Amino acid sequence: MKTPEVLQSWISLWRVPGVGSITFKKLLDKFDTPANVFSQTRESLKQGGFSERLISSIQACKTREAAKADMDWLDAAQNRYIITLNCAEYPALLRQISNPPPLLYVHGSLSVLNDPQLAIIGSRNPTPGGLSNAYEFAKYLGKSGLCINSGLALGIDGKAHQGAIAANSPTIGVIATGIDRVYPARHRKLAHSIVENGALVSEFPVGTQPKAENFPRRNRIISGMSHGTLVVEAAKKSGSLITARLATEQNREVFAIPGSIHNPLAKGCHQLIREGAKLVETAQDILEEMSTLIDMKLLHSTQNPASNTLGAEEDTALNNDSNATDRGDNHDDEELLSKMGYDPISIDELVLRTGSEAESIAARLLILELQNKVTSSGGGTYTRIT
Repeated sequence: MKTPEVLQSWISLWRVPGVGSITFKKLLDKFDTPANVFSQTRESLKQGGFSERLISSIQACKTREAAKADMDWLDAAQNRYIITLNCAEYPALLRQISNPPPLLYVHGSLSVLNDPQLAIIGSRNPTPGGLSNAYEFAKYLGKSGLCINSGLALGIDGKAHQGAIAANSPTIGVIATGIDRVYPARHRKLAHSIVENGALVSEFPVGTQPKAENFPRRNRIISGMSHGTLVVEAAKKSGSLITARLATEQNREVFAIPGSIHNPLAKGCHQLIREGAKLVETAQDILEEMSTLIDMKLLHSTQNPASNTLGAEEDTALNNDSNATDRGDNHDDEELLSKMGYDPISIDELVLRTGSEAESIAARLLILELQNKVTSSGGGTYTRIT
């Protein structure tokens, strides 16, 4: 860990307009430390190949004032940290990528940053089946000893964090805002739970608002900290596929769960599988692949390794908690379709997902079948086709 004075110089350089991770590295390569950068003359900075605008910004920076908000945040609680690229606590895997963030703001446990991690990512608007898979895979893999890493977003990310927390396993939320902010706001309670069970991590200075351009930057950290990335559901053009591409570029494993050919959120996963991602049907598939990357004996397991069941009871509890909104028999057809997802599903399962009576659901399914919106799949199951 750095002394306050040294840390101030790192923070201040990071806050200089026009300094990103690549420029920061160039400055360190040339002048060794942030403090040395601030001590340079305009001429020496110019000889280093830096622009006049950047030089003016560097020389206009007052380090103590620039770093004040970050240092105040750091000093406000014991479980807050700001670590730099050459700190021992910095995630070793993340340090290996081509443009690692020079600073990380951490709220929670520092030790989890170097735990063996699996990223679980996917759509912000997943199907009920996608939510179930994210939760159950995270829970099982968390019990097996992996730290689950994701982006705190709505949908798949949030359910992955919740599954890890349910397993009493650490989970890391990598965010695209300042560490003092929670985005989306409805995940505030989840963010507090993550801090208690792991850590929130950001490369952005305190006070940074959510901006669209920050999310791809966030994604490289999610994949960069992880040995592998699991994509649960994703459209063909999505942030999840960007993260998967970054994982490939970082020489990390990419896993994808296949889905129904009728599900638009399965198309991104199918594309990844065609491009070489490993098709995943069970959590054990991931553990077998991960065993070639890390020593699985070192993982703390809270589950019987012989068990590879993503349990129906837990799936029911998840769906009742996450997806059922207005209980009763007054669901319209579109609501029923949304609860179905795109994989074959039984009336009994739809009863659990919707809270409606079986007779009401059966009648609605008949109408939807006549409208060519669902089809009977045999064995008492139905599949959505629109």
